[in-house]
Parts: sequence; structure tokens; C-alpha cells
Amino acid sequence: LDLVESGGDLVQPGGSLSLSCVASGSALDYFAIGWFRQAPGKRREGVSCITSTNTTIYYSDSVKGRFTISRDNAKATVILQMNNLKREDPAVYYCAADPVPHCSNFHDGRYPTIWGQGTVVTVSS
Repeated sequence: LDLVESGGDLVQPGGSLSLSCVASGSALDYFAIGWFRQAPGKRREGVSCITSTNTTIYYSDSVKGRFTISRDNAKATVILQMNNLKREDPAVYYCAADPVPHCSNFHDGRYPTIWGQGTVVTVSS
């Protein structure tokens, strides 16, 4: 499975941005998929995850209520809609996936096995 992110950009505080991740090479149906981010000097942190049947959706506390994840298995695409962006949100955002039916590897210091190259989000006025 290969993952390619897009949508990173410069946005003002309070603004919105939509990140897209397109998967290829394998059916997305069997993967939990989501997003991590890494700011300079900080550890990579899990932001959001969604399982293949949408039965589990995870958000980190720092983005809950502001970010929304969705997936379309037929289009092999995952979207992260980011609203009310804050000055603490800038980072490289990575799409990641795991061939498991849960999101356990997207938080608590665990990491999935498949990664995209990342897309840069900047928040500045």
C-alpha cells in the first residue's frame, strides 16, 4: 500500500484546511488509516484514525471538536478536515495505515506500519 498526501498550505489562525490521502497498490478496505503530525523538535503524534468499516474513529484531545476524518474505500481516499486551526497545529502531517481492524497503533506512543511522505501545514497571520 502506498500513500500520497496533499492539501498542506499556509492558513491564518481560525481558518480551515482539508488534507487528502490517496492510497494505491492495495485495497484500502482492510486497513485502519489516519493521520499523524510532527512539529519541529517534537515527537510524531497521532491525530486521527478511522477503521475500515467506520466503526471506530479516534481523535487526539488536541484536535477533538475541530478536525473531522472521513474515508471513501471505493476512491481509496481519506480526508482530514481541519477547522479553527490554531498556532499549535503547524506541522508536517503524515497519512498512515495499518492492516488491522482497530486504531490502537495511532496513539499512546504506538505507530502504524505504512507511511506517506507528509504534507506541510503552516498557521500564521
